[in-house]
Amino acid sequence: MDFGFSEEQEMLRESARGLLEKECPSTAVRRLMEEERGYDPALWKKLATQGWTGLVIPEEYGGAALSYVDLVLVMEEMGRVVLPSPFIWTVMVAEALKRAGNEAQKKALLPKIAAGDLIATLAWLEASASWDAAAITMPARPRGADFILNGAKLFVNDGHIADCILVAARTGGKGAEGITLFALEANRPGISITALKTMDQTRKLAEVTFANVQATPADVVGTVGQGWNTLAAVLDRGKVMLAAEMVGGAQKVLDMTVDYAKVRVQFGRPIGSFQAVQHKCANMMIDVEGAKSAGYYAAWAVSNDVADAPVAAAVAKAAASDAYRRVSAEGIQLHGGIGFTWDHDLHLYFKRAKSSEFTFGDATYNRELIAHGINL
Repeated sequence: MDFGFSEEQEMLRESARGLLEKECPSTAVRRLMEEERGYDPALWKKLATQGWTGLVIPEEYGGAALSYVDLVLVMEEMGRVVLPSPFIWTVMVAEALKRAGNEAQKKALLPKIAAGDLIATLAWLEASASWDAAAITMPARPRGADFILNGAKLFVNDGHIADCILVAARTGGKGAEGITLFALEANRPGISITALKTMDQTRKLAEVTFANVQATPADVVGTVGQGWNTLAAVLDRGKVMLAAEMVGGAQKVLDMTVDYAKVRVQFGRPIGSFQAVQHKCANMMIDVEGAKSAGYYAAWAVSNDVADAPVAAAVAKAAASDAYRRVSAEGIQLHGGIGFTWDHDLHLYFKRAKSSEFTFGDATYNRELIAHGINL
């Protein structure tokens, strides 16, 4: 059995690395961190031109109809350069439309996403900051054939630049029952967006409030009251993408640390010759490779909709959360004093590791999902 990637997939990886290393050096990342919008529109269009924004969108809607196994190769390269981008959230909205959207929604939105003409995000977290279905309490009350949304969504990734927001609101029931998804343009009357301060300046978050926002039946993605199954499947794929991005970042930190250990001299010897440093680097590699394997299997599982895909996605996210946190912390320690300075790039990876750790739930939360998934 061949567990390797195909020649075409390796070419995709190499082309992604070449483009991103050229177009997104750390100087560009630092510049974008200081800007309000937090991403480069010109680079976003280049990603779209490469076909990445439509990688898993069906061909009839302008996409490439590839799998998440192909997509995670690109995600790893994005993680290596700490790319500030609305990519993950836009692809997640495309996945929701692909899975549950009606034909009119698919024709109107998917080609724009594939072409890089539309940025999208999801709004489902609320004040409880819980990832469970029961935490979605913002009401969407019926008014005739329409719905009126009132409330607030927090920690909305790139909400300030999104053209379309996929909103999860409660139209009735409890828990997973009664959740409805709405695809709304960000400038719809009654929607206001406020930027939030974040530790990781490469990830922009926003609070989105809804004041008597009117949604029509045409805005509903899927079936009224049955949106959780779609959202859960989309979140699984978001975990797979984010886990791959985290693995790419952890691999870059490992590479930087090994290179530094070869040239940093103490007591007349490179520090890489000391057994304690070697063992730390070896443990970093074990973390990276373990998370990488879990992520690749999860990508295959969600691409093929196998029964254990939700568990595989949770395993990948938990493994990547632990690995990236440990590897980035060890990388800073092994770099010594320089690793703590603003001028060195390691802090970019450490902050990305921390913000990504809690996105889609931390390792503890995902281990709880794994336990439920194996009937413990």
